[in-house]
Amino acid sequence: MPTYEYVCNKCGHEMEAFQSMKDEPLKKCPACKKAGLKRKIGGGAGLIFKGSGFYITDYKKKSGPKSEGGEKSSSKPESKPAAKSAAN
Repeated sequence: MPTYEYVCNKCGHEMEAFQSMKDEPLKKCPACKKAGLKRKIGGGAGLIFKGSGFYITDYKKKSGPKSEGGEKSSSKPESKPAAKSAAN
């Protein structure tokens, strides 16, 4: 739910209101009790992260032990063709 900014045209009081997008805009000023409240047009704040912080290393894949070649082999091990028997 977004936070909307309001200003009263009668007394100049400014305030913020946390309300649903479906709710009607507020009209009555809580300071002067008159119907002069107008919703301000804002650009929006975008995405805000609050807390201890987010770092690029938080979601980095963990690297496993390295193989001899320097890269991990994700394919099946190579199999050698069976030796043909000389009995044919």
